[in-house]
Amino acid sequence: MSNIEKEIEQQREEAREVCGSEGTESQDCAVAWDTVEELQAEYAHQRSEKPKKTSLEQYCDENPEAAECRVYDD
Repeated sequence: MSNIEKEIEQQREEAREVCGSEGTESQDCAVAWDTVEELQAEYAHQRSEKPKKTSLEQYCDENPEAAECRVYDD
């Protein structure tokens, strides 16, 4: 589990505790769940980003003249 996933779980527990003690209509309850939603949105954004380059792509970026990196046009 990644750090952000752990943080989401921790914030969920905290939101449940706040809403349980102060009521679901309280401002603190709304803020706690807003925090959870923001973390979930950030997690989704991180997962949707372009995948990192493969080791071959990294190598070719550093060594474009290498035989493995040649690109032939038809």
